[in-house]
Amino acid sequence: MSLIGKEVSDFKVQAYVNNSFEEVTKESIMGKWSVFFFYPADFTFVCPTELEDLANKYNEFKKINCEIYSVSCDTHFVHKAWHDASDTIKKINYPMLADPTGTITRDFEVMIEEDGLAERGSFIINPEGKIVAYEVIAGNVGRNADELFRRVQASQFVAEHGDEVCPAKWTPGAKTLKPSLDLVGLI
Repeated sequence: MSLIGKEVSDFKVQAYVNNSFEEVTKESIMGKWSVFFFYPADFTFVCPTELEDLANKYNEFKKINCEIYSVSCDTHFVHKAWHDASDTIKKINYPMLADPTGTITRDFEVMIEEDGLAERGSFIINPEGKIVAYEVIAGNVGRNADELFRRVQASQFVAEHGDEVCPAKWTPGAKTLKPSLDLVGLI
């Protein structure tokens, strides 16, 4: 079953952000674009490469009114310990959500129940709190922040220009398509 159009359920979690602990709720994400970036666990191997990639692109996400929320089933205390211990993770300025009970992870259907860990899932959430794009991939394959950023831009474009669609590899300023009865079978 697809999660496209699913509204994020109410939640309240602790986050480690800007060297402090903060509460993040569903209300916190409303009114702006968000990316929920699930990863298996702190102190692992592929995860820090992905999180650093996002950290390096974070200012660009902020410029397009999109907040990044990394999410794992670790506690906010573990996020802080990882941040304190790792030069790579020290680069992170976006909120690192703690989901030790798996509430958010289950809501997004990325919980690996037998391990108590999250799959690698990236979800783009619109300002109304609905999922508009997502991907879930194998735990041994890292994701690319540039491609995720492009998909957020495309999602924002089609939200604003409902009569246009973005073709493969679309970037801002590139040609879009306007569906017509002649093209309906091609979409």
